[in-house]
Amino acid sequence: QCVLSGSWRSDTGCRMVVSVLGKDGRFSGSYLPGPVANSPEILTSPLEGFQQDAGLVQQPTFSFTVRWRHRETAQMTAFLGQCYVGTDGDETLHALWLLREAADSPTEDWKATR
Repeated sequence: QCVLSGSWRSDTGCRMVVSVLGKDGRFSGSYLPGPVANSPEILTSPLEGFQQDAGLVQQPTFSFTVRWRHRETAQMTAFLGQCYVGTDGDETLHALWLLREAADSPTEDWKATR
């Protein structure tokens, strides 16, 4: 069974620490981007999310948001994925993400999402 709580590292060197999951699947923690972010201005940022009830499936889905603590811009990222357990027992997370920056106006909205 996949357990989301704990410390995780991505292929690009990002680090995520997830607190113990609540009975309702809610969790919080912190996220720090890896060297690919190339910005010393980005600090460890808070995250909050939910994991599907692991009692229902052994490889649950999850979602969380990161509210970036960045000195220059207002950004948030949403992650949506699934926790997998390999045949060797190793747990891996596969996720898609969407980053949103604050736009100055509705006409600038198109370039605010990556």
